[in-house]
Amino acid sequence: MNDQNSVDPAVLRGLTQRRYDRRDLLKMFGVGTAGLAAAACGVKGAKKEAPKADAVKQFWTGKTAGTKLDFANWANYMAPDHAPLKQFTKETGISVSYAEVITEDPAWYGKIQPQLAAGQSIGYDLMVVTNGPELTKLIALGYLVPLDHNQLPNFKQYADPIYTKESFDYGNVYSVPYATGYTGIAYNTKYVKEPITSWAQLFDPKSKYKGKIGMMGDVQEIGNVGMFVNGVNPETSTEADWKKAAETLKAQKNAGLVRKYYDQDYVKAMESGDIWITMAWSGDMFQENIVNGNANFKFVVPKEGGTIWTDNMMIPQHATNPVGAIKLMNYFYRPDVAAKMCEFINYVTPVPSAKQYVQKDADAAAKKADKAALEGVVNSSLIFPTEADYANLKHYRPLKTDEESVYRGIFNPIVEG
Repeated sequence: MNDQNSVDPAVLRGLTQRRYDRRDLLKMFGVGTAGLAAAACGVKGAKKEAPKADAVKQFWTGKTAGTKLDFANWANYMAPDHAPLKQFTKETGISVSYAEVITEDPAWYGKIQPQLAAGQSIGYDLMVVTNGPELTKLIALGYLVPLDHNQLPNFKQYADPIYTKESFDYGNVYSVPYATGYTGIAYNTKYVKEPITSWAQLFDPKSKYKGKIGMMGDVQEIGNVGMFVNGVNPETSTEADWKKAAETLKAQKNAGLVRKYYDQDYVKAMESGDIWITMAWSGDMFQENIVNGNANFKFVVPKEGGTIWTDNMMIPQHATNPVGAIKLMNYFYRPDVAAKMCEFINYVTPVPSAKQYVQKDADAAAKKADKAALEGVVNSSLIFPTEADYANLKHYRPLKTDEESVYRGIFNPIVEG
């Protein structure tokens, strides 16, 4: 492993600016009309046969790495100077053409599905897609390359085991995480003086926080919370569980507890005092705590559980350089590389041992502010979750096409009414 003694200036820039434009996280269903229409185009593909037992060997045998690799990703998911990619090129001789062309999963799926269905290359060898309906379709329709884990020794050695058991791709047959995060509760200690430990505290009709509670406008997110309150694991939930959760959420709404159903703007509402307690994403709260110095904001994983989301790397069928792509996937799981990545991205890294390399960068930082920022990464459970946090995190329910419309029909009226 390469142990660099200096801190990348681009990383430090990443720790000193708000980057909420990266995406409206996990807006699986609340996308624009164009996005939904594009996603619908992909539903018509014929379902492929399940991969045969020897599919991995059959695909990878005889393939060699090319000299150029095309990588499609979300915005603000790589340091501006592309230093990790340049180091990869230096070590392997494979140049990387990097493009931040993904803005939402449905629109991206709608763009690439016709080419994949026609047996054509999408122009990228590696792409990042969030767990959700689009990834479920990509797998079901046979549009992804089965991964050869013999070529992913770093993933096997360094990935946290929780990322090998995600129901949308159990055992990482087609994907491995790029970055991740989780949903819990955030509250402003300027107004909330008691410890917040339970989702039930957002549903108590006699709550002192009535009218000061924020809920998310993303229907899968609020659906999950409704299920948590009812003691249901979202990952194994049924339509009956969804309907019961919806009734719980309606009761919360009708009691006047909820001020608003928010997208990313819940952070501003907390800052202004419009809401005191809210559903929240870990990455946002890290930005507020460490980057923006907002010590009043506290984030917790409730005792009933929180949900963990994952942005995943995968190789589309008909990729020009799949060997180069899997080499880059393996490279990202090297702890020193994962450290550089999480220092800029500010989301949970799937590589826990990256922490020691972030600490080395903090020790090497010349400026006091830079050292403090990197120490903040090291010490934050929003980047490096504790074992207790991981134990209390649940996965999302993989929704098939027909289930997606049912789910949306159950929960949409809550946020739209």
